[in-house]
Amino acid sequence: MPYSISSSTGLALLVPIVSAVALDIIWRLVCSRRQREGSPLPPGPTPLPLFGNTLSVDVEEPWKTYTEWKATYGDVFHLRLLGQEVVVLNSQSDAVELLEKRSQIYSDRASVATVEPYGMECNFVFERYGDHWRLCRRIFHQTFRADAALTFRPMQLRRARQMIVNMIEDPDRYAFHYSTFSAAVALSAVYDYEPSPRNDPMVHIFHRFLQASMPVITVQTGLLLKSFPFLLHIPDWLPGSSLKRQARTSHDWAIKAVETPYQYVQKQMKASQHPTFSMVSDHITRMQKHDEPYRSDYTKALKHASVSAVLGSAETTSSSLMTFTLAMVENPRVLKRAQTELDTVIGMDRLPDFDDRSSLPYVEAILREVMRWQPVAPLVLHCSSSSDVYKGFHIPKGAMVFANVWAMTRDEARYPNAEQFVPERFLAAEGALTDDNPSGYIFGFGRRLCPGQHTADASLWISIATMLATLEFALAKDAEGKDVAFRPTYVNGVTRYPANFPCRISPRSHISKESLQGVLAG
Repeated sequence: MPYSISSSTGLALLVPIVSAVALDIIWRLVCSRRQREGSPLPPGPTPLPLFGNTLSVDVEEPWKTYTEWKATYGDVFHLRLLGQEVVVLNSQSDAVELLEKRSQIYSDRASVATVEPYGMECNFVFERYGDHWRLCRRIFHQTFRADAALTFRPMQLRRARQMIVNMIEDPDRYAFHYSTFSAAVALSAVYDYEPSPRNDPMVHIFHRFLQASMPVITVQTGLLLKSFPFLLHIPDWLPGSSLKRQARTSHDWAIKAVETPYQYVQKQMKASQHPTFSMVSDHITRMQKHDEPYRSDYTKALKHASVSAVLGSAETTSSSLMTFTLAMVENPRVLKRAQTELDTVIGMDRLPDFDDRSSLPYVEAILREVMRWQPVAPLVLHCSSSSDVYKGFHIPKGAMVFANVWAMTRDEARYPNAEQFVPERFLAAEGALTDDNPSGYIFGFGRRLCPGQHTADASLWISIATMLATLEFALAKDAEGKDVAFRPTYVNGVTRYPANFPCRISPRSHISKESLQGVLAG
Protein backbone atom coordinates (compact mmCIF):
# COMPACT_ATOMS: atom_id res chain seq x y z
CA MET A 1 0.00 0.00 0.00
CA PRO A 2 1.53 3.39 -1.00
CA TYR A 3 2.22 5.96 1.67
CA SER A 4 -0.33 8.77 2.04
CA ILE A 5 -0.39 11.94 4.08
CA SER A 6 -3.62 13.06 5.72
CA SER A 7 -4.84 16.64 5.50
CA SER A 8 -3.98 17.23 9.17
CA THR A 9 -0.46 15.89 8.62
CA GLY A 10 -0.10 18.07 5.53
CA LEU A 11 -1.16 21.10 7.54
CA ALA A 12 1.36 20.20 10.23
CA LEU A 13 4.09 20.09 7.60
CA LEU A 14 2.94 23.37 6.04
CA VAL A 15 2.90 25.42 9.26
CA PRO A 16 6.66 25.41 9.92
CA ILE A 17 7.36 26.20 6.26
CA VAL A 18 5.01 29.20 6.23
CA SER A 19 6.42 30.33 9.57
CA ALA A 20 9.95 30.05 8.24
CA VAL A 21 9.05 32.16 5.19
CA ALA A 22 7.52 34.84 7.42
CA LEU A 23 10.51 34.87 9.74
CA ASP A 24 12.80 35.04 6.73
CA ILE A 25 11.06 38.11 5.39
CA ILE A 26 11.14 39.80 8.80
CA TRP A 27 14.82 38.96 9.22
CA ARG A 28 15.68 40.37 5.77
CA LEU A 29 13.91 43.62 6.69
CA VAL A 30 15.83 43.81 9.98
CA CYS A 31 19.12 43.19 8.20
CA SER A 32 18.27 45.79 5.55
CA ARG A 33 17.52 48.39 8.23
CA ARG A 34 20.71 47.53 10.13
CA GLN A 35 22.76 47.99 6.96
CA ARG A 36 21.16 51.39 6.34
CA GLU A 37 21.83 52.50 9.91
CA GLY A 38 25.43 51.28 10.19
CA SER A 39 28.10 49.28 8.46
CA PRO A 40 26.99 47.02 5.61
CA LEU A 41 27.30 43.26 5.68
CA PRO A 42 30.26 41.86 3.72
CA PRO A 43 29.57 41.33 0.00
CA GLY A 44 28.10 38.03 -1.09
CA PRO A 45 25.60 36.26 -3.33
CA THR A 46 22.00 37.43 -3.24
CA PRO A 47 19.90 35.12 -1.03
CA LEU A 48 16.52 33.69 -1.93
CA PRO A 49 13.53 33.91 0.45
CA LEU A 50 13.51 31.05 2.99
CA PHE A 51 16.39 29.12 1.41
CA GLY A 52 18.93 31.91 1.38
CA ASN A 53 21.96 30.70 -0.63
CA THR A 54 21.51 27.06 0.34
CA LEU A 55 20.53 25.90 -3.16
CA SER A 56 23.70 27.43 -4.65
CA VAL A 57 26.11 25.65 -2.31
CA ASP A 58 27.62 22.21 -3.00
CA VAL A 59 26.05 20.17 -0.20
CA GLU A 60 28.82 17.55 -0.22
CA GLU A 61 31.77 19.93 -0.49
CA PRO A 62 30.65 23.47 0.44
CA TRP A 63 34.25 24.64 0.87
CA LYS A 64 34.73 24.34 -2.88
CA THR A 65 31.74 26.61 -3.54
CA TYR A 66 33.08 29.16 -1.07
CA THR A 67 36.52 29.02 -2.70
CA GLU A 68 34.96 29.69 -6.11
CA TRP A 69 33.00 32.62 -4.68
CA LYS A 70 36.23 34.11 -3.35
CA ALA A 71 37.08 35.21 -6.89
CA THR A 72 33.84 37.23 -7.06
CA TYR A 73 33.31 38.47 -3.51
CA GLY A 74 36.80 38.57 -2.00
CA ASP A 75 38.52 37.07 1.02
CA VAL A 76 35.64 37.96 3.38
CA PHE A 77 32.08 37.47 2.22
CA HIS A 78 28.60 36.87 3.59
CA LEU A 79 25.85 34.40 2.73
CA ARG A 80 22.74 32.92 4.30
CA LEU A 81 21.98 29.23 4.76
CA LEU A 82 18.24 28.96 5.38
CA GLY A 83 17.85 31.44 8.26
CA GLN A 84 21.49 31.40 9.41
CA GLU A 85 23.90 34.28 8.80
CA VAL A 86 27.32 33.04 7.64
CA VAL A 87 30.63 34.87 7.17
CA VAL A 88 33.42 33.09 5.29
CA LEU A 89 37.12 33.90 5.82
CA ASN A 90 39.21 32.69 2.90
CA SER A 91 42.66 33.87 3.95
CA GLN A 92 44.85 32.87 6.88
CA SER A 93 45.51 36.53 7.76
CA ASP A 94 41.79 37.31 8.13
CA ALA A 95 41.25 34.14 10.19
CA VAL A 96 44.12 35.10 12.50
CA GLU A 97 42.86 38.67 12.81
CA LEU A 98 39.35 37.65 13.87
CA LEU A 99 39.58 34.17 15.41
CA GLU A 100 42.82 34.75 17.31
CA LYS A 101 43.29 38.48 17.89
CA ARG A 102 39.58 38.97 18.61
CA SER A 103 39.06 35.59 20.23
CA GLN A 104 36.88 37.12 22.96
CA ILE A 105 34.22 37.56 20.25
CA TYR A 106 34.84 34.57 18.01
CA SER A 107 35.39 31.62 20.37
CA ASP A 108 31.79 30.47 20.49
CA ARG A 109 30.35 27.53 18.56
CA ALA A 110 27.10 27.72 16.64
CA SER A 111 24.49 25.27 17.83
CA VAL A 112 24.27 22.40 15.31
CA ALA A 113 20.90 20.70 15.65
CA THR A 114 22.23 17.20 14.91
CA VAL A 115 24.81 17.20 17.73
CA GLU A 116 22.55 16.35 20.68
CA PRO A 117 20.21 13.82 18.96
CA TYR A 118 23.22 11.90 17.60
CA GLY A 119 25.01 11.84 20.95
CA MET A 120 27.83 14.11 19.84
CA GLU A 121 27.41 16.47 22.78
CA CYS A 122 29.99 14.22 24.45
CA ASN A 123 32.56 15.70 22.05
CA PHE A 124 33.40 19.09 23.52
CA VAL A 125 34.59 20.27 20.10
CA PHE A 126 30.91 21.09 19.49
CA GLU A 127 30.33 22.64 22.92
CA ARG A 128 29.27 26.29 23.21
CA TYR A 129 31.82 28.58 24.83
CA GLY A 130 31.24 28.51 28.58
CA ASP A 131 32.20 26.92 31.89
CA HIS A 132 31.81 23.30 30.74
CA TRP A 133 33.89 23.90 27.62
CA ARG A 134 36.62 25.65 29.61
CA LEU A 135 36.81 22.79 32.13
CA CYS A 136 36.99 20.20 29.32
CA ARG A 137 39.69 22.21 27.62
CA ARG A 138 41.73 22.54 30.82
CA ILE A 139 41.57 18.80 31.50
CA PHE A 140 42.56 18.06 27.91
CA HIS A 141 45.41 20.58 27.89
CA GLN A 142 46.99 19.21 31.07
CA THR A 143 47.48 15.85 29.35
CA PHE A 144 48.26 16.90 25.78
CA ARG A 145 50.20 20.16 26.10
CA ALA A 146 53.54 20.20 24.28
CA ASP A 147 55.80 19.12 27.17
CA ALA A 148 53.37 16.48 28.50
CA ALA A 149 52.87 14.99 25.03
CA LEU A 150 56.55 14.03 24.95
CA THR A 151 55.81 11.20 27.39
CA PHE A 152 53.70 9.46 24.73
CA ARG A 153 56.51 9.13 22.19
CA PRO A 154 57.76 5.65 23.19
CA MET A 155 54.20 4.37 22.96
CA GLN A 156 53.64 6.10 19.60
CA LEU A 157 56.88 4.62 18.25
CA ARG A 158 55.87 1.13 19.35
CA ARG A 159 52.38 1.49 17.92
CA ALA A 160 53.69 2.74 14.57
CA ARG A 161 55.98 -0.28 14.26
CA GLN A 162 53.18 -2.66 15.22
CA MET A 163 51.07 -1.07 12.49
CA ILE A 164 53.76 -1.93 9.93
CA VAL A 165 53.74 -5.59 11.03
CA ASN A 166 49.96 -5.66 10.62
CA MET A 167 50.17 -4.07 7.17
CA ILE A 168 52.75 -6.60 5.96
CA GLU A 169 50.54 -9.45 7.19
CA ASP A 170 47.31 -8.04 5.73
CA PRO A 171 48.03 -5.13 3.35
CA ASP A 172 44.54 -4.99 1.82
CA ARG A 173 43.12 -3.77 5.15
CA TYR A 174 45.38 -0.72 5.29
CA ALA A 175 42.52 1.62 6.22
CA PHE A 176 41.62 -0.58 9.18
CA HIS A 177 45.25 -0.62 10.36
CA TYR A 178 45.37 3.18 10.24
CA SER A 179 42.20 3.44 12.32
CA THR A 180 43.53 0.92 14.83
CA PHE A 181 46.83 2.78 15.16
CA SER A 182 45.11 6.14 15.63
CA ALA A 183 42.66 4.81 18.19
CA ALA A 184 45.36 2.83 20.01
CA VAL A 185 47.50 5.92 20.61
CA ALA A 186 44.56 7.82 22.08
CA LEU A 187 43.23 4.90 24.12
CA SER A 188 46.67 4.34 25.62
CA ALA A 189 47.13 8.00 26.55
CA VAL A 190 43.61 8.60 27.81
CA TYR A 191 42.63 5.31 29.45
CA ASP A 192 45.91 3.36 29.68
CA TYR A 193 44.12 0.76 27.58
CA GLU A 194 46.15 -1.48 25.29
CA PRO A 195 43.94 -2.58 22.40
CA SER A 196 44.68 -5.80 20.59
CA PRO A 197 46.07 -5.45 17.04
CA ARG A 198 42.87 -6.80 15.49
CA ASN A 199 39.16 -6.74 16.27
CA ASP A 200 39.51 -4.98 19.61
CA PRO A 201 36.10 -4.40 21.30
CA MET A 202 36.96 -0.90 22.52
CA VAL A 203 38.19 0.20 19.09
CA HIS A 204 35.02 -1.31 17.64
CA ILE A 205 32.82 0.91 19.86
CA PHE A 206 34.49 4.12 18.76
CA HIS A 207 34.58 3.03 15.14
CA ARG A 208 30.83 2.33 15.12
CA PHE A 209 30.08 5.62 16.84
CA LEU A 210 32.08 7.55 14.26
CA GLN A 211 30.42 5.63 11.42
CA ALA A 212 26.97 6.51 12.75
CA SER A 213 27.54 10.16 13.62
CA MET A 214 30.16 11.77 11.41
CA PRO A 215 28.28 11.79 8.07
CA VAL A 216 25.43 13.88 9.55
CA ILE A 217 27.23 16.17 12.01
CA THR A 218 27.51 18.83 9.34
CA VAL A 219 26.29 22.40 9.15
CA GLN A 220 24.00 21.59 6.22
CA THR A 221 22.22 18.69 7.95
CA GLY A 222 22.13 20.65 11.19
CA LEU A 223 20.42 23.63 9.55
CA LEU A 224 17.89 21.31 7.91
CA LEU A 225 17.02 19.78 11.27
CA LYS A 226 16.95 23.19 12.95
CA SER A 227 14.42 24.42 10.38
CA PHE A 228 12.34 21.23 10.44
CA PRO A 229 12.76 19.68 13.92
CA PHE A 230 9.67 17.51 13.45
CA LEU A 231 11.87 15.16 11.36
CA LEU A 232 13.07 13.66 14.65
CA HIS A 233 9.54 12.87 15.77
CA ILE A 234 7.75 11.45 12.74
CA PRO A 235 6.77 7.72 12.78
CA ASP A 236 9.34 5.21 11.58
CA TRP A 237 7.11 4.14 8.70
CA LEU A 238 6.86 7.65 7.26
CA PRO A 239 9.27 8.75 4.50
CA GLY A 240 11.96 11.01 5.99
CA SER A 241 12.23 9.07 9.24
CA SER A 242 15.76 7.85 8.46
CA LEU A 243 17.29 10.77 10.36
CA LYS A 244 15.47 9.72 13.52
CA ARG A 245 16.50 6.08 13.18
CA GLN A 246 20.13 7.03 12.52
CA ALA A 247 20.08 9.36 15.53
CA ARG A 248 18.82 6.58 17.79
CA THR A 249 21.62 4.23 16.67
CA SER A 250 24.30 6.89 17.00
CA HIS A 251 23.12 7.93 20.45
CA ASP A 252 23.30 4.33 21.69
CA TRP A 253 26.91 4.02 20.51
CA ALA A 254 27.71 7.39 22.12
CA ILE A 255 26.67 6.10 25.54
CA LYS A 256 28.93 3.07 25.10
CA ALA A 257 31.84 5.26 23.98
CA VAL A 258 31.51 7.47 27.06
CA GLU A 259 30.89 4.86 29.72
CA THR A 260 32.71 1.67 28.70
CA PRO A 261 36.33 2.93 28.75
CA TYR A 262 35.67 5.14 31.79
CA GLN A 263 34.38 2.14 33.75
CA TYR A 264 37.41 0.17 32.59
CA VAL A 265 39.71 2.71 34.25
CA GLN A 266 37.66 2.68 37.46
CA LYS A 267 37.90 -1.11 37.65
CA GLN A 268 41.63 -1.05 36.97
CA MET A 269 42.20 1.52 39.70
CA LYS A 270 40.30 -0.58 42.23
CA ALA A 271 41.98 -3.85 41.26
CA SER A 272 45.57 -2.66 40.85
CA GLN A 273 48.02 -2.48 43.73
CA HIS A 274 50.35 -0.47 41.51
CA PRO A 275 48.47 2.60 40.21
CA THR A 276 48.65 3.11 36.46
CA PHE A 277 48.82 6.54 34.89
CA SER A 278 46.44 7.89 32.29
CA MET A 279 44.51 11.07 31.66
CA VAL A 280 41.40 9.59 33.28
CA SER A 281 43.05 7.95 36.30
CA ASP A 282 45.01 11.14 37.02
CA HIS A 283 41.89 13.29 37.04
CA ILE A 284 39.79 10.77 38.97
CA THR A 285 42.40 11.08 41.72
CA ARG A 286 42.38 14.87 41.49
CA MET A 287 38.61 15.23 41.69
CA GLN A 288 38.49 13.43 45.04
CA LYS A 289 39.77 16.66 46.56
CA HIS A 290 36.64 18.52 45.48
CA ASP A 291 33.17 18.57 47.00
CA GLU A 292 29.88 18.10 45.25
CA PRO A 293 28.48 19.56 43.04
CA TYR A 294 31.84 20.49 41.49
CA ARG A 295 32.87 16.83 41.50
CA SER A 296 29.81 16.02 39.39
CA ASP A 297 30.73 18.78 36.91
CA TYR A 298 34.32 17.54 36.91
CA THR A 299 33.25 13.96 36.16
CA LYS A 300 31.10 15.04 33.22
CA ALA A 301 33.90 17.21 31.82
CA LEU A 302 36.45 14.42 32.25
CA LYS A 303 34.26 11.94 30.38
CA HIS A 304 33.66 14.41 27.57
CA ALA A 305 37.32 15.45 27.30
CA SER A 306 38.37 11.78 27.22
CA VAL A 307 35.93 10.78 24.49
CA SER A 308 36.85 13.88 22.50
CA ALA A 309 40.53 12.89 22.57
CA VAL A 310 39.83 9.44 21.15
CA LEU A 311 37.33 10.63 18.55
CA GLY A 312 39.66 13.41 17.41
CA SER A 313 42.65 11.11 17.08
CA ALA A 314 40.78 8.23 15.46
CA GLU A 315 39.17 10.45 12.85
CA THR A 316 41.90 12.93 11.92
CA THR A 317 45.10 10.87 12.14
CA SER A 318 43.72 7.93 10.18
CA SER A 319 42.27 10.34 7.59
CA SER A 320 45.68 11.94 7.07
CA LEU A 321 47.31 8.53 6.68
CA MET A 322 44.78 7.67 3.97
CA THR A 323 45.80 10.88 2.18
CA PHE A 324 49.49 9.98 2.58
CA THR A 325 48.90 6.55 1.04
CA LEU A 326 47.03 8.04 -1.92
CA ALA A 327 49.83 10.55 -2.46
CA MET A 328 52.51 7.84 -2.46
CA VAL A 329 50.58 5.62 -4.88
CA GLU A 330 50.05 8.53 -7.27
CA ASN A 331 53.55 10.00 -6.90
CA PRO A 332 56.25 7.29 -7.01
CA ARG A 333 58.91 9.95 -7.55
CA VAL A 334 58.16 11.42 -4.12
CA LEU A 335 58.26 7.98 -2.50
CA LYS A 336 61.68 7.17 -3.99
CA ARG A 337 63.19 10.51 -2.99
CA ALA A 338 61.98 10.09 0.59
CA GLN A 339 63.36 6.56 0.79
CA THR A 340 66.71 7.76 -0.54
CA GLU A 341 66.84 10.41 2.19
CA LEU A 342 65.99 7.86 4.88
CA ASP A 343 68.53 5.31 3.63
CA THR A 344 71.25 7.98 3.45
CA VAL A 345 70.60 9.54 6.85
CA ILE A 346 69.78 6.55 9.06
CA GLY A 347 70.89 3.60 6.95
CA MET A 348 68.99 0.39 6.31
CA ASP A 349 69.82 -1.50 9.50
CA ARG A 350 67.48 0.39 11.84
CA LEU A 351 64.13 2.17 11.82
CA PRO A 352 63.59 5.92 12.24
CA ASP A 353 62.77 7.38 15.64
CA PHE A 354 61.90 10.84 16.86
CA ASP A 355 65.54 11.89 17.25
CA ASP A 356 65.91 11.64 13.46
CA ARG A 357 63.20 14.18 12.67
CA SER A 358 65.41 17.25 12.30
CA SER A 359 67.72 15.32 9.92
CA LEU A 360 64.93 14.36 7.49
CA PRO A 361 63.66 17.58 5.86
CA TYR A 362 62.08 15.84 2.86
CA VAL A 363 60.05 13.53 5.09
CA GLU A 364 58.95 16.64 6.99
CA ALA A 365 58.02 18.32 3.71
CA ILE A 366 55.87 15.29 2.82
CA LEU A 367 54.02 15.60 6.13
CA ARG A 368 53.34 19.29 5.49
CA GLU A 369 52.13 18.58 1.97
CA VAL A 370 49.82 15.81 3.21
CA MET A 371 48.18 18.34 5.55
CA ARG A 372 47.92 20.99 2.83
CA TRP A 373 46.98 18.89 -0.20
CA GLN A 374 43.82 17.31 1.25
CA PRO A 375 43.06 19.03 4.58
CA VAL A 376 41.16 16.83 7.02
CA ALA A 377 38.93 19.73 8.13
CA PRO A 378 38.35 21.98 5.07
CA LEU A 379 36.05 24.29 7.07
CA VAL A 380 36.68 25.40 10.66
CA LEU A 381 33.53 26.69 12.34
CA HIS A 382 33.38 29.48 14.92
CA CYS A 383 30.50 31.73 15.97
CA SER A 384 30.35 35.40 16.91
CA SER A 385 29.12 36.00 20.46
CA SER A 386 28.60 39.72 19.80
CA SER A 387 28.42 41.94 16.74
CA ASP A 388 31.64 43.31 15.28
CA VAL A 389 32.96 45.52 12.49
CA TYR A 390 35.85 44.28 10.34
CA LYS A 391 37.27 46.06 7.31
CA GLY A 392 34.23 48.32 7.40
CA PHE A 393 31.77 45.41 7.31
CA HIS A 394 29.20 44.46 9.93
CA ILE A 395 29.45 40.92 11.32
CA PRO A 396 26.20 40.07 13.15
CA LYS A 397 25.99 38.52 16.58
CA GLY A 398 25.32 34.79 16.28
CA ALA A 399 26.78 34.50 12.78
CA MET A 400 28.58 31.32 11.83
CA VAL A 401 32.14 32.27 10.92
CA PHE A 402 33.90 29.77 8.68
CA ALA A 403 37.65 29.71 8.28
CA ASN A 404 37.83 28.24 4.78
CA VAL A 405 40.98 26.14 5.15
CA TRP A 406 40.43 24.69 1.68
CA ALA A 407 40.77 28.18 0.14
CA MET A 408 43.97 28.76 2.12
CA THR A 409 45.48 25.55 0.72
CA ARG A 410 44.40 26.51 -2.83
CA ASP A 411 45.99 29.98 -2.82
CA GLU A 412 47.92 29.86 -6.11
CA ALA A 413 50.07 32.83 -5.12
CA ARG A 414 51.30 30.88 -2.12
CA TYR A 415 51.04 27.35 -3.54
CA PRO A 416 51.49 27.27 -7.34
CA ASN A 417 49.81 24.23 -8.94
CA ALA A 418 47.98 23.77 -5.67
CA GLU A 419 46.08 20.68 -6.85
CA GLN A 420 49.36 18.79 -7.30
CA PHE A 421 51.19 16.94 -4.52
CA VAL A 422 54.57 18.71 -4.42
CA PRO A 423 56.51 18.43 -1.13
CA GLU A 424 59.33 20.51 -2.63
CA ARG A 425 57.18 23.62 -2.20
CA PHE A 426 58.22 23.53 1.49
CA LEU A 427 61.95 23.32 0.76
CA ALA A 428 64.33 26.18 -0.01
CA ALA A 429 66.85 25.95 -2.84
CA GLU A 430 69.53 24.49 -0.53
CA GLY A 431 67.14 21.80 0.73
CA ALA A 432 66.29 23.31 4.11
CA LEU A 433 62.68 23.65 5.22
CA THR A 434 60.92 26.96 4.64
CA ASP A 435 59.01 28.85 7.33
CA ASP A 436 55.67 27.97 5.70
CA ASN A 437 54.03 25.30 7.85
CA PRO A 438 50.36 24.41 7.19
CA SER A 439 49.97 23.48 10.86
CA GLY A 440 49.48 27.23 11.34
CA TYR A 441 45.97 26.89 9.92
CA ILE A 442 45.26 23.15 9.69
CA PHE A 443 44.83 22.76 13.48
CA GLY A 444 42.45 25.70 13.80
CA PHE A 445 42.64 29.15 15.33
CA GLY A 446 42.52 30.98 18.64
CA ARG A 447 40.93 29.42 21.70
CA ARG A 448 39.45 26.70 19.47
CA LEU A 449 42.88 25.56 18.31
CA CYS A 450 43.12 21.76 18.44
CA PRO A 451 44.51 21.00 21.92
CA GLY A 452 45.84 17.64 20.76
CA GLN A 453 47.92 19.03 17.91
CA HIS A 454 51.30 18.09 19.42
CA THR A 455 50.34 14.44 19.88
CA ALA A 456 48.66 14.32 16.47
CA ASP A 457 51.71 15.82 14.78
CA ALA A 458 54.01 13.27 16.47
CA SER A 459 51.74 10.35 15.52
CA LEU A 460 51.62 11.46 11.91
CA TRP A 461 55.37 12.02 11.61
CA ILE A 462 56.49 8.73 13.17
CA SER A 463 53.93 6.67 11.23
CA ILE A 464 54.79 8.32 7.90
CA ALA A 465 58.55 8.06 8.49
CA THR A 466 58.24 4.39 9.50
CA MET A 467 56.08 3.52 6.50
CA LEU A 468 58.47 5.26 4.10
CA ALA A 469 61.39 3.33 5.59
CA THR A 470 59.71 -0.07 5.44
CA LEU A 471 57.01 -0.20 2.74
CA GLU A 472 56.49 0.19 -0.99
CA PHE A 473 53.30 1.80 -2.32
CA ALA A 474 52.16 1.23 -5.90
CA LEU A 475 49.11 0.88 -8.11
CA ALA A 476 47.27 -2.42 -7.82
CA LYS A 477 47.63 -4.96 -10.63
CA ASP A 478 44.82 -6.78 -12.42
CA ALA A 479 44.83 -10.46 -13.40
CA GLU A 480 46.90 -9.64 -16.49
CA GLY A 481 49.49 -7.72 -14.51
CA LYS A 482 48.36 -4.29 -15.71
CA ASP A 483 48.03 -1.28 -13.42
CA VAL A 484 44.52 -0.71 -12.08
CA ALA A 485 43.61 2.91 -12.78
CA PHE A 486 41.14 4.64 -10.48
CA ARG A 487 39.70 8.07 -9.77
CA PRO A 488 39.93 8.96 -6.05
CA THR A 489 36.67 9.65 -4.24
CA TYR A 490 36.32 11.28 -0.84
CA VAL A 491 34.19 10.75 2.22
CA ASN A 492 32.82 14.10 3.40
CA GLY A 493 31.42 14.93 6.81
CA VAL A 494 32.94 16.80 9.72
CA THR A 495 36.22 15.53 8.29
CA ARG A 496 37.26 14.67 4.75
CA TYR A 497 39.40 11.75 3.63
CA PRO A 498 39.92 9.46 0.62
CA ALA A 499 37.62 6.46 0.39
CA ASN A 500 39.33 3.08 0.12
CA PHE A 501 41.09 2.68 -3.22
CA PRO A 502 42.94 -0.22 -4.92
CA CYS A 503 46.67 -0.21 -4.23
CA ARG A 504 49.58 -2.56 -3.66
CA ILE A 505 51.46 -2.27 -0.35
CA SER A 506 54.47 -4.52 0.21
CA PRO A 507 57.62 -4.57 2.36
CA ARG A 508 60.82 -3.09 0.94
CA SER A 509 63.39 -5.64 -0.15
CA HIS A 510 65.44 -5.44 3.06
CA ILE A 511 62.42 -5.58 5.40
CA SER A 512 60.82 -8.73 6.79
CA LYS A 513 58.00 -9.29 9.24
CA GLU A 514 60.38 -11.29 11.44
CA SER A 515 62.89 -8.45 11.67
CA LEU A 516 60.13 -6.01 12.63
CA GLN A 517 58.80 -8.36 15.28
CA GLY A 518 62.34 -8.59 16.64
CA VAL A 519 62.43 -4.80 16.93
CA LEU A 520 59.10 -4.83 18.78
CA ALA A 521 60.25 -7.61 21.10
CA GLY A 522 63.45 -5.72 21.85
